[in-house]
Amino acid sequence: MIALRAFLKYLRKRDVESLQPERIELAKVGARDLDLMTAQELERLLKAPSGDSLMALRDRALLELLFSTGLRVSELCSLNAEIDLSRDSFSIRGKGDKVRVVFLSPSAKKAVSDYLKQRGDMGEALFVSYGRAGKESGRITPRSVERIVKRYATEAGITSKVTPHTLRHSFATDLLENGADLRSVQALLGHANIATTQVYTHVTDKHLQDVHRAFHGKRRRSDT
Repeated sequence: MIALRAFLKYLRKRDVESLQPERIELAKVGARDLDLMTAQELERLLKAPSGDSLMALRDRALLELLFSTGLRVSELCSLNAEIDLSRDSFSIRGKGDKVRVVFLSPSAKKAVSDYLKQRGDMGEALFVSYGRAGKESGRITPRSVERIVKRYATEAGITSKVTPHTLRHSFATDLLENGADLRSVQALLGHANIATTQVYTHVTDKHLQDVHRAFHGKRRRSDT
């Protein structure tokens, strides 16, 4: 419908008789429902992979990295093992072939380091899949990551739907709840348009409400 309106405007500019573009009504898109976890659920999920097996170390690194960076699952799967853990950040080529910088938390750096030390191979991919016998079977796929996240969410006792994108939501929500501005979160998420990031305004709205309650009308309250 948007393309049709654009075409009709094109015709009008060239004085070609046609339907008025304004008469084409666009469907209204409702607010997106976000799959969100509580802070307690998030902590349980991140701690769910237990033990020192190669798969447990991989899964712990995978979950920590998703939450630390806010990566899309496709971006996570594209990472190579050459990531420089001596630094707190690295560049990722994301949606629309745009490059952005993402940042590693101390827990994410440790989890990835532990995993790579245990692997001890020269494979290109950072995250790989393992067969039933624990044999490496190539770069991990988005579908495999979805299954991993779902399994640990179940083990952590989380009843709501949890996907890799839920961790991306948690990343953005955590930043906003702790005072980050929407523009910075937009850059960290790799959103081309601020309107996409505004899906998280429920967080900033709550923050602004708390600010209003704490500071608005203080003088009037003190006079009563």
